[in-house]
Amino acid sequence: MKFNGFTEKDFDVFTIDGLDDRMEALIKTVRPKLEALGEHFAPSLSSMTGDEMFPHVAKHARRSVNPPDDTWVAYANNKRGYKKHPHFQIGLWETHVFVWFAMIYEAPNKEEYGCKLEKNIDRILEIIPKNFVWSGDHTKPGVHIFSEMKKEDLLSLFERLQTVKKAEILCGIQIPRDQAVKLSGDETFEIISDAFVKLIPLYKLQ
Repeated sequence: MKFNGFTEKDFDVFTIDGLDDRMEALIKTVRPKLEALGEHFAPSLSSMTGDEMFPHVAKHARRSVNPPDDTWVAYANNKRGYKKHPHFQIGLWETHVFVWFAMIYEAPNKEEYGCKLEKNIDRILEIIPKNFVWSGDHTKPGVHIFSEMKKEDLLSLFERLQTVKKAEILCGIQIPRDQAVKLSGDETFEIISDAFVKLIPLYKLQ
C-alpha cells in the first residue's frame, strides 16, 4: 500500500464504541498504513542504528473488553518482538501522531540504561531538540515538553527508570491531529525521518 498520509477517518477510529467494532475499523483503516510505514522505515532505521530492525504492527490481541485508545508500529532488532528491547514507534491517538524512541517496562536492562542516561544527561540536553517531548508511561497520551523541563525533571525520569519496576522512558515528537491530516505522505515521511535521525543517539547509548 502507498502511504498518502493520515486522514480524519484514521483518528475517528478511536471514537468508535466497543472492542469488536473499533478493532474492525482499525484493521481496515489504520493498520494498512502502519504496515506501509513499517516497510518504509525498517531499512533506514537498520542503516542508522547498525542493527537489522524489524517492524511489528500492534495487534492488540490480549484485549477482551476495552478497545485500544492508540495503535502503532514498532521497530526493534528482534524478529519475534519489541517490548523487551529498545525500540522506535510510530502511532496515533485520537488527538495526535507520535514518533518515539522507547524503553518500556518489559525491558530487562532498563535499570542499566537509566544509569547511562543519567551519566550522559549533559550531552542529552545538548543533542535532543527542545521541541521534542518525554514520557514515563507509553499507555498515557500526556507528555513533558522538553523546552519546559529543568535538568532535575529529566534526571527524575532517568532515576525512576532505574528504581521503579513499571517505569519507562520515551522521547520523541507529537504531530497534532489538525496538522497531521494536512500533511502528504512524503511530508509525513520527512518529519518522521528527521525525528528518527535525532533520536538515534539515545538508541546508541544502550
